[in-house]
Amino acid sequence: MAADKLSGRNLRWKKYAGLARGEVREIYSRDLHKWLAIAPLTGLLAGLLITFLVEVILRWMWPPILGFCLRHPVWIVPIVTSGFLVAGLIMQYFTADPNEHSTEEIIRAYHERKGRIAMRPFVPKLLAAIATVGLGGSAALEGPSIYGGGAIGSWMWTKLERFGIEARDRRILLISGAAAGMAAVFRAPLTGIVFALEMPYKDDLAHEALLPSLIAAVVSYVTMTFFLGARPLFHFPAGSSFSGRDLLWASLLGLIIGIVALFFDIAFRKTRTAMVRLSIPHWTKMTAGGLATGLCGWVFLKIFRGPLVPIGPNYEAVPEILNHAHGAAELILFGGFKLAATLFSLGAGGVSAMFVPLFLTGESLGAAFAQSIAHTPAVGLYAAVGMAAFIAAGYKTPLTAVVFVAEATGGHAYIIPSLIGAAVAYAASGEASVSGDQRVHEAENTTGFSRSE
Repeated sequence: MAADKLSGRNLRWKKYAGLARGEVREIYSRDLHKWLAIAPLTGLLAGLLITFLVEVILRWMWPPILGFCLRHPVWIVPIVTSGFLVAGLIMQYFTADPNEHSTEEIIRAYHERKGRIAMRPFVPKLLAAIATVGLGGSAALEGPSIYGGGAIGSWMWTKLERFGIEARDRRILLISGAAAGMAAVFRAPLTGIVFALEMPYKDDLAHEALLPSLIAAVVSYVTMTFFLGARPLFHFPAGSSFSGRDLLWASLLGLIIGIVALFFDIAFRKTRTAMVRLSIPHWTKMTAGGLATGLCGWVFLKIFRGPLVPIGPNYEAVPEILNHAHGAAELILFGGFKLAATLFSLGAGGVSAMFVPLFLTGESLGAAFAQSIAHTPAVGLYAAVGMAAFIAAGYKTPLTAVVFVAEATGGHAYIIPSLIGAAVAYAASGEASVSGDQRVHEAENTTGFSRSE
């Protein structure tokens, strides 16, 4: 009898133990703890790479070149053209496909190559990006930063495959590395996380990469700040309040910028497609694009001789527009010339991306709107709305737009107006995007749909 009771207890114990094991397996079915080791290393390597790029471009190259060009505007054209010539030669002779690089390569790898990035042209592409941005192309560091971080993540998978990491984890590492790159270059970890998750889609998120992206972005940010300090990249005046009238004006500003972004998105995509199909050497296309970009900068300085010039990474233009007096006409023309220079720079094949050109154009249009239409001294508020609106309409990343404004401004008063402006701009621009590789829904990833043309 006692033996029967003992046997019954053993059976119940085995039953409950089996249920507990099943519950634990279900809880940890995604094996998330592995990212606690992998993601920090990805973030560390990405942070070191972006620190190097920032030092080379923003400290050693662009400041002296900008100062020289402001003193001698006639030199803008040959300097920018030579940078594009160098970048074009590197891309033509040291990469398999000179038209594939930066953010678009990451998006394409995510959708079509299961996260694979070829590492042989890694260094040439970074050198081409340094030549493009550091010598005056209308682009900034987010292109090589996203590409560099994403490539590191993809490469990490090849080194960890032998330890049993799954094939689908390569796409996760790709996005995590991209988040780390974006977080470090803007010293804005939330922006990096959200942009990387939004980047592959027009109205969806790469949900599976959330945790590793968060870890990698924070580690890359800490790595960058260890070397360069935690001071925000942009000194944006913090706001304290907004009114119902501001919300109405934010809606109108979002509508205007959404329409402007719509036409720019279409123009850029058509230009880029035409340049890719043009059967002439890549370095020739790049040289022509550099010449046109340089002319944009030279002509603008002939009209408005001052510290603003619509070429180069242009980080210095953000506080200049906010903290110094510039007329509405100058700001509107600056935005127009900036878009034209970006069209020539990246449409011709310049190696970078246009996150900074888009939000800088939005800032200048928002500041002009505050002066000429809203007639308000709250220029910073409308500049912030303009930034968020153009990012949302250009890249189809509305969450990134608002998070970026929140991190850059440090003022909670800007968030609600920016949300409204970004939402209106996103809707007004429809399905138009500067990216030809973004998709609409996660479901398309398995249905065999081809990427947008």
